[in-house]
Amino acid sequence: MIPQSAQRALATALDSAVEFDQPMSRHTSLRVGGRADAVATPKSREELALLLKLCSEYGIPYAVLGAGFNTLVMDGGMEGVVVRTNKLRLLEERPKSHAILAEAGVSHASLTRLCCERGLSGLEFAAGIPGTVGGWIAMNAGIGAREIEASVIEIDVLEPGGGLRRMTRDELDFQYRALRGLAEGSIIASALLRVSLSKRENVQAEVDRLLAARRDTQPIHVPSCGSVFKNPVGDFAGRLIEAAGLKGERAGGAQISPIHANFIANTGGATAADVLTLIRRAQQAVEESCGVRLEPEVKIWGRPE
Repeated sequence: MIPQSAQRALATALDSAVEFDQPMSRHTSLRVGGRADAVATPKSREELALLLKLCSEYGIPYAVLGAGFNTLVMDGGMEGVVVRTNKLRLLEERPKSHAILAEAGVSHASLTRLCCERGLSGLEFAAGIPGTVGGWIAMNAGIGAREIEASVIEIDVLEPGGGLRRMTRDELDFQYRALRGLAEGSIIASALLRVSLSKRENVQAEVDRLLAARRDTQPIHVPSCGSVFKNPVGDFAGRLIEAAGLKGERAGGAQISPIHANFIANTGGATAADVLTLIRRAQQAVEESCGVRLEPEVKIWGRPE
């Protein structure tokens, strides 16, 4: 629980950008999760820096959330402040640098729309990847052999206490579905992403192709967190789960998707406990059937009920 003095300071500084005792089911793509002590949604980099300064001064723990994908919040809720970056939406072309500047809250739809309108190539692979730019970079999102790290020129990071640090690509340690080396508690504020000039119709065609492939192979019309497990080396988590006979498996209102077995969907009324049951069931079944221990890609936060 956040002390009353800290709540007053947050409310005075951030006004409507902070709400207290909020259900995380409103803020995650899975639509599950207990209540957070507070949810803050800064509208600018300056407001985000002020929030981090206050959290440091009052010793308030915080966790960063973009569009709410790739995150499972447990039914017992979250201590401290959940920091949402989805309103940091500055997006502009930097022609002299052959780059796009995108703040952390920019969505794939906004980014790919800009690229298609101006004939900018290099980021088509991100079309349809759920979440926002900040989350993509923190998770090194990608498809196949193409990941966001290949496009990053530099990022701006707000460190605990609110100080700004600019980091070039050479300073960043990208790994499979992870970015290492940032100070603990740092939040990605923006990224400069490399692009190249192309024909508008070529960029649009590739974006359309990738979006169509996602519609055909992923359960995009039901609440999910995106891919649940990392792909093991040389294989695919979805294939292994399907081979273990769990495609379509249910626990309460949660279901391993019958379309793609590396997705768990909320079919209605699911709890975080239901989702976690399926995660553990899939891990056990795959390990028993082929000796592979699946590692979650989804971040699991908070307290059991």
